[in-house]
Amino acid sequence: MFNSKFGSIPKFYVRAPGRVNIIGEHIDYCGYSVLPMAVEQDVLIAVEPVKTYALQLANTNPLYPDFSTSANNIQIDKTKPLWHNYFLCGLKGIQEHFGLSNLTGMNCLVDGNIPPSSGLSSSSALVCCAGLVTLTVLGRNLSKVELAEICAKSERYIGTEGGGMDQSISFLAEEGTAKLIEFSPLRATDVKLPSGAVFVIANSCVEMNKAATSHFNIRVMECRLAAKLLAKYKSLQWDKVLRLEEVQAKLGISLEEMLLVTEDALHPEPYNPEEICRCLGISLEELRTQILSPNTQDVLIFKLYQRAKHVYSEAARVLQFKKICEEAPENMVQLLGELMNQSHMSCRDMYECSCPELDQLVDICRKFGAQGSRLTGAGWGGCTVSMVPADKLPSFLANVHKAYYQRSDGSLAPEKQSLFATKPGGALEIPASSCILR
Repeated sequence: MFNSKFGSIPKFYVRAPGRVNIIGEHIDYCGYSVLPMAVEQDVLIAVEPVKTYALQLANTNPLYPDFSTSANNIQIDKTKPLWHNYFLCGLKGIQEHFGLSNLTGMNCLVDGNIPPSSGLSSSSALVCCAGLVTLTVLGRNLSKVELAEICAKSERYIGTEGGGMDQSISFLAEEGTAKLIEFSPLRATDVKLPSGAVFVIANSCVEMNKAATSHFNIRVMECRLAAKLLAKYKSLQWDKVLRLEEVQAKLGISLEEMLLVTEDALHPEPYNPEEICRCLGISLEELRTQILSPNTQDVLIFKLYQRAKHVYSEAARVLQFKKICEEAPENMVQLLGELMNQSHMSCRDMYECSCPELDQLVDICRKFGAQGSRLTGAGWGGCTVSMVPADKLPSFLANVHKAYYQRSDGSLAPEKQSLFATKPGGALEIPASSCILR
């Protein structure tokens, strides 16, 4: 297909995996550790550098139209999260890191089998792939950690105020192990998952593109505002605080104690902009221009108590999950499953990032043998991840498929139906070229 598109053959290939977040949802951008693993589904790009400044992108999926532009005039439209803009994010990140004004052109054909808008990080895999493609074409060197940090930052060009989990696991994953990803500084620690259980991904068939709506960015902003109000309550320099983790670090107390501080400092009723301004002693104009992001400036209510409660409790669950994996008690699968179930309840009730279809799918998965089941990814659609005892896997897959996907009304399109067991996959693969990741 590359030859039919460009009349030539590719010089190298780059592959980036999708990921599933086992536990630790919506807390990476608050500064807290997460526990994802790479999946076997991936994005693959075939590349041919050219001697002009033309960048030509094509996709094996006919739903995604071809795109071409000058490599020296990269424009990313935040109002339209089109597929090629994610490639441009990765390219622009590398370009700006090295301060380059002139980039060589290239022909790229993109292929992939990560279900789009499913919470398995297809968009970040494309950003990471594009970053490594650009680095390779330039013949430059960067460490995996440096590349992950650049790609996490550059994906924000599309307008999503995300953390760095997706990009980090894409570069730092290792086959056979999940990773505890920590931030500031970025580092990854192996977490050995229980051998008697498998992880199963089930797609709700509800698509959610987090760059296409404001749901995601509103949660980011609610967490930022909660951090500032908590800091103000504890007489910290609140105007310098951006993340909930910073409040805990500055106070030097445990996550459990932070939950108690949240109970004291914040009320469960939603806050409006005027009340936030009174609490911080600032004007509405200062709130809008100095704290809120452009697509959250017109939001009228902020649920600060609920968001902070989720973040601090979820951060504690991540650490508990890792501890149980290390200690490996006899009832390990049951204990880990309970943490996953608690995580889903918190995402549903406190963070409000679930949806009826995800809740139904979680219930079905638990009914047919999952020890734990939860939404994974941004939420509001996408996938669930379930931990299933290995001996129950065949019956689990058959029963869930029948109960959720084989509906009498035929409302779920067959091509979106996606139910599969997965194991920890490897990181982004490095092509044989002049670019070497340290």
